[in-house]
Amino acid sequence: MTEVEPSGDSNTTTTDNTGVRPRRYLLLLLVAFAAIGVDLLTKEWVLSAFSEGERLDVIGSILQFTLVFNTGAAFSMGTDFTWVFTCIASLVVLTIGYIGLRVRNGWWAVTLGLMMGGAAGNLLDRLFRDPAPFHGAVVDFISVGNFPVFNIADSCVVVGAVLVVVLTFRGLNLDGSVVVDEREEDGGGAAGADGPGEQDGGGDVNSGTGEDDMRGGRGQ
Repeated sequence: MTEVEPSGDSNTTTTDNTGVRPRRYLLLLLVAFAAIGVDLLTKEWVLSAFSEGERLDVIGSILQFTLVFNTGAAFSMGTDFTWVFTCIASLVVLTIGYIGLRVRNGWWAVTLGLMMGGAAGNLLDRLFRDPAPFHGAVVDFISVGNFPVFNIADSCVVVGAVLVVVLTFRGLNLDGSVVVDEREEDGGGAAGADGPGEQDGGGDVNSGTGEDDMRGGRGQ
């Protein structure tokens, strides 16, 4: 595997180092704050409009809104280890904030911004909501079929994780370079090199056959 650097001359490289990276990090932060804002607003709306356990059919039984307080991880898992998930969420937010300093690609900025905002949205619930700091209950309200109830923050984390897989599969790195499979390049070159040789060989054989036939004709 080889990495292909982003195209451009030396002036472009200088601009990338001084301008593109800060802009991409700013984009990451804007996406993260947007995710946090939407998550917080929807949670406050649900808290003011619903009582715990109350349900509202949005699309029949397929999509419903219902207020659930979750002291576990995403999708109401691990409810007895709230403080552990609080520490993990804090670590995730800090790690993404550090890794984001290397981002020079817009798609990666959006991806990490979604994951950072989603993790931070639920982290704020754990830090500041009842019953106690670091043990706060996360507000969940989106119910889809038999799937565990979730919220906007959970959705942002899942979408970000899917984008990570897609970008990695396409070979796109944080710095904007692209990973190229050397085997594909070598295979294409080998096929191109063998083609003309095979054609030339065939031509020689046919030529030789033609000359023999002509000599045979004279002899007769």
